[in-house]
Amino acid sequence: MNGPERKEDEVRRLMDAPHPVVPADLGPRAAAIGARLLRRHRIARRAWLLLLVAAVIACTVWATVTEPWAVPPSDTTPPLEGW
Repeated sequence: MNGPERKEDEVRRLMDAPHPVVPADLGPRAAAIGARLLRRHRIARRAWLLLLVAAVIACTVWATVTEPWAVPPSDTTPPLEGW
């Protein structure tokens, strides 16, 4: 007996065996767990969005205070010409 036939026989044995009893409250429990997961994902998404907005605001405030695009003053004196 090769691999596919053996697997087919195993599946047939599993299908012929009596099925396990499913708990009566399985549906409501699964729905509650799903709702809880959705709520956690929504909260995590909002927290990341809030963190991103805070980072953008902090970067904007830093940029307006320090003005990194402005040319810094020269530390040396310009050369004297015409002496």
